[in-house]
Amino acid sequence: MGFLKKMAVAAVAVAVFAAVPAMAKTVKVSMKSVETEWQYDNEGNKMLAFTFDGSIPGPVVRATEGDTVEFTLTNDKSNKMSHAMDFHAARVNVLNEFAPIKPGETKTFSFVATFPGVFFYHCGAMPMQEHIGRGMFGVIIIDPKKDTRPKADREYVLVQSEIYKDPTTLQGPFETTVFNGRKFRYDPVHDPKASGNVLIAKPGERVRVYFANAGPNDFSAFHPIAGIWDTVYLSGNPKNAQYGVQTFVVGPGDASTFDLISPVEGGNAIVTHTMRGALTGGIAVIVFKNKLTAAEEKMGKQGNYIVP
Repeated sequence: MGFLKKMAVAAVAVAVFAAVPAMAKTVKVSMKSVETEWQYDNEGNKMLAFTFDGSIPGPVVRATEGDTVEFTLTNDKSNKMSHAMDFHAARVNVLNEFAPIKPGETKTFSFVATFPGVFFYHCGAMPMQEHIGRGMFGVIIIDPKKDTRPKADREYVLVQSEIYKDPTTLQGPFETTVFNGRKFRYDPVHDPKASGNVLIAKPGERVRVYFANAGPNDFSAFHPIAGIWDTVYLSGNPKNAQYGVQTFVVGPGDASTFDLISPVEGGNAIVTHTMRGALTGGIAVIVFKNKLTAAEEKMGKQGNYIVP
């Protein structure tokens, strides 16, 4: 009986430990709000931008479902405006964690990432339309604890937004739609002054695009010209999967995950299928080819989400 009891206790212990999920961790993230000039087209035109860490979009934040995200925001003392952080992945008190801080101040808050997906983040200080319109936004990716999706070969981040002549009111005139802060940033076809940088992959590879629409006003009809979205995950959640999708609508302040596979060499043009948006700057070319350079092999891998 003693032996049987020991075996029973051991079996229970194994079952208990097997049921315990992997330990969640604390992911510490720090950003600085920076008011600076930003070049928003390939001709050298600039605007006054509000940014996280000096770039549009801001840094990509990544954690796993169940993790605690500990976030610190410093509002540079040289700034003129108050700034704040609004994580769409967080469930907190809007009057506390998301409250703005003045120039020279620092604030830290934490939240538990309870849902997997890709989420928009932005400055929530007033006037909010100006802070978003001037580029103060980015993406946070929350990976699922148990990821049932096919493994991605490459991962890219694209954030769509609009540029207005007067971001303080957004009353116009509308100027351009951009991906990752610049008109035709990844489209040397429509703009010969573009840097020539494009998204890169090999035929047959699964390319995962984390896409957010910063707005602040227009919807995106997200479509890969000459391709079909293999899988679309609404809000990036694996439980919200749709297959064989031609065009998917993403509203302002929303985000979703898009998987793309090309069976052939060549190119796709990832666009917002609203013609005003696409033909004023909202196009990103992805090239599929079998032979890549050493630099191209690294694109979309090991955290290289945003093509320069």
